[in-house]
Amino acid sequence: MTFGWTSVTAALHKRRMLHSLALVGMILTATPGGAGGIAAVDVADNRVTVRFDDRVDGASAFLLDGPRRIALDISGAQAGRGNVIPANNAIAAIRQGQLSGDTARVVLDLSTPATLDDARIAPDGKSLSFSIQGVSDSHFRAAIGKGRTRFDAPADMAARPQKRLHSITVPIPAAARGVTLPPVEGAHDGARPLVVIDAGHGGHDPGAINKEHGKREKDVTLAIAQAIRDQLVKSGRVRVALTRDDDRFLVLQERYGIARKLGADLFISIHADAAENADAHGATVYTLSETASDREAARLAARENKADIINGMNMGGQSGDVSSILIDLTQRESMNISANFARLLQREAAPYVPFRSAYHRFASLMVLKAPDTPSVLFETGYISNAEDAAFLSSRQGQQKIAQGVARAIEVHFARKLAMRGDTSGG
Repeated sequence: MTFGWTSVTAALHKRRMLHSLALVGMILTATPGGAGGIAAVDVADNRVTVRFDDRVDGASAFLLDGPRRIALDISGAQAGRGNVIPANNAIAAIRQGQLSGDTARVVLDLSTPATLDDARIAPDGKSLSFSIQGVSDSHFRAAIGKGRTRFDAPADMAARPQKRLHSITVPIPAAARGVTLPPVEGAHDGARPLVVIDAGHGGHDPGAINKEHGKREKDVTLAIAQAIRDQLVKSGRVRVALTRDDDRFLVLQERYGIARKLGADLFISIHADAAENADAHGATVYTLSETASDREAARLAARENKADIINGMNMGGQSGDVSSILIDLTQRESMNISANFARLLQREAAPYVPFRSAYHRFASLMVLKAPDTPSVLFETGYISNAEDAAFLSSRQGQQKIAQGVARAIEVHFARKLAMRGDTSGG
């Protein structure tokens, strides 16, 4: 099978995300021209109505997982004040905020899987209503893959004159602090997708260590990252770069900063876990969430995020406030893609790599916080487990991991190509 991947879809995604990132720093002080402010959000049974004090231009909706949410982006609208706790079994809460100068976002936090149906804007453009339909988990996941659903304002509403925005721009921290960018290998076609593989730890930071055999996480992750790189280069279907190709130390911000600087379409950080229980074994895939999915995910986040702290000094250079803003306003689409890839990685790599039964977890991991790059952290196994340690440190085991990861990457980008409906092979 020949895949004709190009970077058109990725470029569109990145433009959207970079646009959102730039808007993080905007403080809107005035919006002359009568934008439709959100006056109320009413919930009656399974029907939700968002009311405005002026006309709006249109709206779109999409679903998010981890946690489950329905997001509405409303053009020509200004967010109101306060959140809503609705009397509805499917909706836990309704929040709103300003996504950009003239686009408000309304987020429905879901208690159970549900989709949006029968959405319409009133003829006068002053309200948006839709119904909430409870669905199964599989139906919800399938609906996520469909992307945005758009619904326009009535045709008789002429476009309003462009509103003038007043803003103060706050600079966003640099993606990487002077680190030398690694070479990009593989296909000699700049339009091919770019995957950045990050070998966890390195240099003075050995990561987890097997107490019996002395195997170090930093050595295992580098060997696995190199094996994945070689497998992808051999396929010729994607371009690939390693954040480190030797035993060097990189702070966490530099790792995802390299991916951002290179314009990566996917970022995979390779690790090997450790546990007090020597029987713990199997691979796990982590994606970003500000709320850990369980105590073990919280423990991992606490351990990995300390990789930037050297002699008591925090080398990460990014405040919690900035991090929270980036996640809330710019990472939602990337987080959704990341969660989908996590499930795909387990499916495609399972014939080669033993996984834990609860293979997908969420954690607030600093290395996954690139706002515009889908990212996963792949714990390839437990270096504290004798069987896993032997598998991870063996040439055969590393090759199997590389095969599984490469299969998932190829299917991931083939899906993106299929969603574009492009079969020309360009």
